[in-house]
Amino acid sequence: MGKKVRVGSLKIKQKCCVSKKRCSSCPVRLLKEGRLPPGYTVHKRKLVTVKKKAKKSAKAKQLREERAKATRTAA
Repeated sequence: MGKKVRVGSLKIKQKCCVSKKRCSSCPVRLLKEGRLPPGYTVHKRKLVTVKKKAKKSAKAKQLREERAKATRTAA
């Protein structure tokens, strides 16, 4: 059984256990049903806050731009 987090009135597992029959606190199932609280999403089967995911994707975008710039100057 995964570690659970209380978000509002819901107890949600932090990570999906990938069982064929989704349990009642599975973040993937709650996202699909639209019952996930605002400010939360699922990324790679893990429950994350929207801010954290946006910050991570912004950092990845910045790294891609730096690499593209480096390859242009090297060529």
